[in-house]
Amino acid sequence: MDQNYGKWGESVAVDFLISKGYAICERNWRSGHYEIDIVAMKNCRIVFVEVKMRSGKYEDPADAVDLRKMRRMVYASDAYIRATDVPFDYQFDIITVTGTPQDYEVCHIEDAFLSPSVMTM
Repeated sequence: MDQNYGKWGESVAVDFLISKGYAICERNWRSGHYEIDIVAMKNCRIVFVEVKMRSGKYEDPADAVDLRKMRRMVYASDAYIRATDVPFDYQFDIITVTGTPQDYEVCHIEDAFLSPSVMTM
């Protein structure tokens, strides 16, 4: 999958979140080898978003968010919270974009998995 397709998918996800009342704080936030695609805020809650895309409609992009990816998001979110010292609750969401720029669907899975304090590192 080419880099432009990924950037397009993340832009679709950002536009979707904004349309739902989220404020976008960061895009592609990095700490070392860890990255968070989108950091957003809504109702005094930080939302760490993983964006997954597929051009075909026969496989669920959310299936690509496995335990390893969840752990990487947890490490990155912990680094973000420490770096920004934000006193808000947080959650992990997944946004999937399936299709092409001419014909696509967006699915938002809110609070998709457990917080770091519950996951076994």
